Amino acid sequence: MATDAQTGPTGPRDDRKSAALAAEKVRPRPGARVITGFAPTREALRSSPNLRQAGLDNDTANGDPQFASVFFLDGEQHKRRRTAIARFFTPKAISSRHRLVMEATTDRLLDELRSTGRGRLDQLSFELAVAVAAEIVGLGDNPTSALSRRVSAIMIGTKLPGLPRLVRPFATALAAAQVGRFFLRDVRPAIARRRAEPQEDVISHLIEEGYPDKAILMECMTYAGAGMVTTREFIVMAAWHLFDNEPLRQRFVTGAEPDQFAILEELLRLEPVASLLYRQAEEAIALSSGPVIEGELLALDVRTANLDESSVGECPLAIDPDRAEKAGVVGAFLSFGDGSHRCPGAQVALTETRVFLDRLLRVPGIRLAQAPTMKWNPALESYELRQAVVTCDRR
Repeated sequence: MATDAQTGPTGPRDDRKSAALAAEKVRPRPGARVITGFAPTREALRSSPNLRQAGLDNDTANGDPQFASVFFLDGEQHKRRRTAIARFFTPKAISSRHRLVMEATTDRLLDELRSTGRGRLDQLSFELAVAVAAEIVGLGDNPTSALSRRVSAIMIGTKLPGLPRLVRPFATALAAAQVGRFFLRDVRPAIARRRAEPQEDVISHLIEEGYPDKAILMECMTYAGAGMVTTREFIVMAAWHLFDNEPLRQRFVTGAEPDQFAILEELLRLEPVASLLYRQAEEAIALSSGPVIEGELLALDVRTANLDESSVGECPLAIDPDRAEKAGVVGAFLSFGDGSHRCPGAQVALTETRVFLDRLLRVPGIRLAQAPTMKWNPALESYELRQAVVTCDRR
C-alpha cells in the first residue's frame, strides 16, 4: 500500500507519544464543562476578564489581591502588571541577555556529557531551564546544579492530589519544608541583594512594586513551575521525536532558525505539556459554544483543540512542520494558551529548546540509548518524562 509523509500503511499516521497516557489520565475537575475544538477554545481564552484564570494555584499572597501573581490577575490590573514584566521577554532581551545564558549553560552541560559519554536528558534540560529562568527572575546567584535540586524539591507540592489520603499530611509537611528551604537558601538572599543593588530582573521589579517577601516567594515558585518544569518536559519530548525520526532530525540540523522553530512549534502542537486550562465565569457570558452562567467552571481542552482538523489542517495527528505556514496561524496553536494570558515566556522556551537541541544533535556519536518513561502529573495535567539516557563519543 502506498504511503506518503502523513499516511502509514494502515491509514492516517499518529505521531503522538503522549496520547495514550493523556487519554487514560486527563480528568477534568468535577463540575467543569469541557470545551473542545480550536475556535471555541481560543474564544474562551480570549474572553478575559469575563472568564478568569482558575488554576489550582490561583490564590493571592496573604489574601491580598494587590500582591497576587501576574499569572492569576485579570482585567486592567493584569494588563498593567503584564506590561511591566514584558521587557524581560522581548526579542531584544532574548538576543542580548538570555541567549548568552542559554548558550553558555548548554556548552557547559554538553562538555560534561562528552567527558563522561553518558547523561540523562531530563537532568540536562532541567538544569538549562533553571539557569535561564533564574536569570530572568533574579535567582541566578547560586550554582545552577544546587538551585535545580531545590526547585525540583519544591515541586513535590504538585504531586499531592495524586497521593493516597494517608500519605498527604506527611507529603504536605515535606513540601512546606522544601519551600522554606528554597526561600532561605535562594529567594531571601536574592531579595537582600536586589534591595541593595537592583538588577534588570523580576525580583528587582517586585521589590520596586512593594511586594512583601512572601509574595515574592510565591511569584518565584510560579515562575519555577511555568518556566522551568514545563520547559524541561518539552525539551525531552522534542528530543525524543528528533532521535526517533531521522528525516525530521536531518531537517532540524540542516535547517535555518525559522525552520527549526517551525519544527519545535509543530511538536508542541502535537504534544502540549498542559492538557487542560481552566477558566471561571465572573458573570454570565455568551460564547459560540453556548451560554456560560455566572460562576461556571470551564475546562479548556488544549490537546483536543490542537487536533481540530477544521483549524489545523488535514492529518492533524501527523507531524508537519509546514502546517502553521499553510494555515496562516501561530505554529504552537494553543499550546502556549492565547489571549491576554498567553505564556509570556513562550519565545524564551522555544529559543532555549532550539539552542540546546541544535547543539546536542551535533555532538559526535550522540544517540538516544534509553527512551524516557512517561508519568502523569495530575495537578499540572501534564506528562513527565524521566530516565531518558543519551550517549556519545567520549572526548
